[in-house]
Amino acid sequence: MKPKTILARITVLTLLLSVILLAGCSQPGKAMPQADQIRVACMKGPTGIGLVHLMDQNEQGQAQNPYVFSIHGSADEITPKLINGELDLAAVPANLASVIYNNTQGQVEVLAINTLGVNYLVETGTTVKSLDDLRGKTIVASGKGSSPEFALRYLLQENGIDPDQDVTLEWKSEATEVVALLAQTPGMVAMLPQPYVAVAQGKVPGLNVAIDLNAVWKDLDNGSLMITGVLVGRKAFVDQYEAQVETFLEEYQSSTRLANESIPKTAQLTEKYGIVAAAAAEKAIPQCNITYLAGADMKTALSGYLEVLMAQNAKSIGGQLPDDAFYFQP
Repeated sequence: MKPKTILARITVLTLLLSVILLAGCSQPGKAMPQADQIRVACMKGPTGIGLVHLMDQNEQGQAQNPYVFSIHGSADEITPKLINGELDLAAVPANLASVIYNNTQGQVEVLAINTLGVNYLVETGTTVKSLDDLRGKTIVASGKGSSPEFALRYLLQENGIDPDQDVTLEWKSEATEVVALLAQTPGMVAMLPQPYVAVAQGKVPGLNVAIDLNAVWKDLDNGSLMITGVLVGRKAFVDQYEAQVETFLEEYQSSTRLANESIPKTAQLTEKYGIVAAAAAEKAIPQCNITYLAGADMKTALSGYLEVLMAQNAKSIGGQLPDDAFYFQP
């Protein structure tokens, strides 16, 4: 066969192969699975505030995913629904996320931190300027046996105060009880979360914020952050619909940013969706420490916080520190 003929045939074969490859590339790939709806839950209070702008966008038909939002009075309402598959994503207390993970052998994973510390020491007076001023005083609070108690004990201990000897901790079942006592007891010191601080200031003349416990935690410079709430997802759902989950996280991050930047609008939305009354929300939002932390920053901050709770009471995080699979890494 002549060299020119061989060259011509090679050229034709090369062109044919290119056409075949191009045709293959032009074929539509296998479509990624799409959830018909993404069921998202939050609680009334700070951990729900960061979602309200996304809720509004969803209601206006402007969200990128089909969301169904539900708002609950307590985490106890959310937990069973998340475990049995009635919910896909949920904003829950940080320690509860670890408890669910440990109790279900890893069926959930944490996607982002949504709220830092929201607890404050308040008083009807001006005697408390630092934690050291608490010596000999009674601190009335809610949250016994949960992260507010463990965090307060940790902060007192780290600042040289014995929570069992140097102060008296008096526990009430709900924050509303604490607010009622503040109105009746001049000079009382209490630990309250936002937005109850804002609510109490509207009811108790002369009530002052004495100490921001979130700032006290930061001052320890222990590599962690004081964390109130996180966003978790069912692992099976996240694995199957990861692209949609990542889209949700982008929209959620935008929603948390708007929550902090557009406070009057955010306050209106929190009332619209039954999370917090607008008047209290507008005062409280700047102190609610609504945030969005994901990836490595989330893992560093949350793992350090859980270590602190573990040292205080292992049951508060489900008996052990969660392993690396607990932390979502896109």
